[in-house]
Amino acid sequence: MRTQVAIVGGGPSGLLLGRLLARRGVDTVVLERRPREHVLGRVRAGVLERGLVALLREAGVAARLDAEGMAHHGAILTRDGERLRIDFAAQGCGPVTVYGQTEVTRDLYAARDADGAPTVHGAEDVAIHDPQGEPSVTWREGGAERRLSCDFVAGCDGFHGISRRAIPEGVRREYEKTYPFGWMGILARTPPVADELVYASSERGFALCSMRSHDVSRHYVQCPSSDAPEDWPDDRFWEELRRRLPPDLADGLVAGPSFEKSVAPLRSFVCEPMRWGRLFLCGDAAHIVPPTGAKGLNTAASDVRYLFDALRAHYEDGDDSGLDAYSERALARVWKVERFSWWMTRLLHRFPGEEPFDARMQAAEFAHLRDDPAAQASLAAAYVGLPY
Repeated sequence: MRTQVAIVGGGPSGLLLGRLLARRGVDTVVLERRPREHVLGRVRAGVLERGLVALLREAGVAARLDAEGMAHHGAILTRDGERLRIDFAAQGCGPVTVYGQTEVTRDLYAARDADGAPTVHGAEDVAIHDPQGEPSVTWREGGAERRLSCDFVAGCDGFHGISRRAIPEGVRREYEKTYPFGWMGILARTPPVADELVYASSERGFALCSMRSHDVSRHYVQCPSSDAPEDWPDDRFWEELRRRLPPDLADGLVAGPSFEKSVAPLRSFVCEPMRWGRLFLCGDAAHIVPPTGAKGLNTAASDVRYLFDALRAHYEDGDDSGLDAYSERALARVWKVERFSWWMTRLLHRFPGEEPFDARMQAAEFAHLRDDPAAQASLAAAYVGLPY
C-alpha cells in the first residue's frame, strides 16, 4: 500500500489531522491498535479551548459540538472555603466549551467514514522504518504482515505508543515530573454542582467538580497514587467530595451511583525534538500535562494545527519551511502550557510532606491571584487557550 501521510494512532489528534488533510485532497491512512469500540470507550477531559473549537469547525465536524456543547465564560476556584471566580469575558477572553472528548472522537470517525478514508483497526506490532529517508510503516493484521509506504509519518499514538521510540535515544531528550498523587474520578447521572467548573483546594486535598452535560457530572478528588477504583466506593467518594467543597456548594451537591470510575496518575512530560526526518510527533506521543489545566487534548490540537499547515504548504506550494520549523514552533507553545498546568497543580493540591512554609506560600499565591487583576487576566488567557 502507499499513501501520502501515514497516521499512527486513531485517537482525536490523528483523526483530526486526517480530516483536515482530506479536505485539502491529501491522502492518509490511519493505523490503530485497538478496536474502535475501545477508542470510543475512553473517558477523557471535555474542556475545549477556543482554538480547538475553531479547528473543529474548519474541519467541518462541529455540528453536534455547536448544538450540544456548553459555553463556559468563567471558572470557580476555592481555597479553604474562600471563593474566587475567574471571569473570562471580563478579562477580554472568549469562552471555553464543555464537550466530551469521546464525542469529539465520535464526530471525527463519522467524518472519516463519510470521506471513505481508510482506517485500520487491530494493527499489531506497528513499526516505523527509515524516517530519515523513504519512510514506511509495517504492522500485522489478521496474522499477515502489511507494509505502507508514505511521504511522511504522523505519530499520534500517545505516551505508550511506538512513534516516540522510533527517534533514537541519542537524539531525543525527555523531561519528566511525576506527582505524588492521583485523581480519583467518577461519572454519575447527577446535575452539576455549579454552572461552571469548580476547582477546590482544602486541607483534605484537591477536588474538581466538572460535567459532561446538564445531567451528567464528572467529579474528581485528589488521592494517593497507589489507590485503585475499588478503594473508593460511591459513598466514600461523595462524602469526601463534600468535605472538600465550600459549605454552600457541598449543600447543593447531588449524589448518585457512578457508572464509570478510574484513577488517573498526574505527570508532566516533554520529548524533544518532535520531528525526526519525516516522522512528526503529535499530542501525547510528545508531551503529557497534569489534567489540572485541562490542556491534554487542547495541546494535541495545537500540534495538529502546526503540522497540518506545514503539510498543506508542502503539497500545495512546495514550501517546506513549516515542516522544518514544526518541532521548534510546537515546543514553544508546549512548554508554556506545561508551565501553566504545573502552576495550577502547585496552586491547588496539597503535597505529601510539605512544610508549613510551602502551605503559606500557596496561600499567598491564592491571595495574589484574588487581589491582582493582571494575575487573573493571565490565568484566563492561558485557560481559554494561548493563540496558535
